[in-house]
Amino acid sequence: MTSKEFLNKLAKSKKDLLQEFINILKKRKIKFCVIGGLAVNAYAEPVVSLDFDAVIIVDQLEDLLIELRPKYKIKKFPNSINIGSPSSNVRIQLQTDPRYQEFIKYAVQKNVLGYKLPVAVIEDVLQGKIWAALDEQRRPSKRQKDLADILRLMEAKKSIAKLVPASLKKKFLWK
Repeated sequence: MTSKEFLNKLAKSKKDLLQEFINILKKRKIKFCVIGGLAVNAYAEPVVSLDFDAVIIVDQLEDLLIELRPKYKIKKFPNSINIGSPSSNVRIQLQTDPRYQEFIKYAVQKNVLGYKLPVAVIEDVLQGKIWAALDEQRRPSKRQKDLADILRLMEAKKSIAKLVPASLKKKFLWK
């Protein structure tokens, strides 16, 4: 079983929603990069997630949503837009916080669960996880996962530990 098949089986997908979404981005020449947990997976030991977190060029967001609306369920939040389909449990989450826009410029091609995608560089993935872990509006369970992801990134590339605020380092065992 390939990584893509595994993800789609896990997500109980009737079709490959992620590939379909990626194809739309490529067809429309929309620059994007993967962030969040799947980006962490590109640098560290993979952990299963049904969330596909990405950031796209903000200027192209409304045009993309117009194309997606007839076919997908779209829900807007203060700093993100969730895109879903009844044919899959994969959750596509587009980050709309402007701080993430710069990540697209430096993204590198990586294999993420069998998909070749632009992924934010490890320092940017770490920064996104730091922002998320410090966001007191997020659920405690999500913030704990962010801390675990920060630790996974630090284990993968020890030199980035210096970028993590001391207030977060105190929350886990790190030497």
